[in-house]
Amino acid sequence: MTTPPLTPDDLLTTTRTVRKRLDLRRPVPMDLVRECLEIAVQAPSGSNRQGWQWIVVTDPGTRAAIGEYYRRSFAAYAQAGGSGAALYQDDPERAEVQRRVGESAAYLAERMGDVPVLVIACLRVPGGRLPAGNQAGLWGSLLPAVWNYALAARARGLGTAWTSLHLTYEREIAELLGMPEDVRQGALIPTAYYTGDTFRPAPRVPLEEIVHHDRW
Repeated sequence: MTTPPLTPDDLLTTTRTVRKRLDLRRPVPMDLVRECLEIAVQAPSGSNRQGWQWIVVTDPGTRAAIGEYYRRSFAAYAQAGGSGAALYQDDPERAEVQRRVGESAAYLAERMGDVPVLVIACLRVPGGRLPAGNQAGLWGSLLPAVWNYALAARARGLGTAWTSLHLTYEREIAELLGMPEDVRQGALIPTAYYTGDTFRPAPRVPLEEIVHHDRW
């Protein structure tokens, strides 16, 4: 398909988390999702193992079940004070941003099962047991591909949100989807057409506060 005229920098700086602006009523063609996945798997993986696996869920009943697990997990997360909505209360500008983030996250949690496509990114892990200690190499073989998927979706008029709260119910969702025991889930990416193409770069902490040259 013809993609919007986005430069690489445009694409990288305007691929935002989309929650309230996901079009829950417009179907997403499976061919379009496959295009995004073809680009996703061009990402690097450790030793070129390419151990990723992807489950694309479009069945309404299955989406509803996953959505209910996500809703429960988000409710517990918010009740425990884990939501980012209350962060940076000493900075009114950032506090307002966080309030909106928390509000939109709650909005999506109530509607996850209504999103037309749910993509679950997974990895094959020997025995299904995550290794002790540093897991950077393991997840570093999956998460770049997830970001590739989000970028490809943005270029095709689709919005996504990187979520992982469903992992509270990873086992239940694995059983629901008939997943093998050696497959572990890494991210749940709701995917839909977005409404209004007004995405722009977001405010970020100045580099002077986070970049260290030669020494800390």
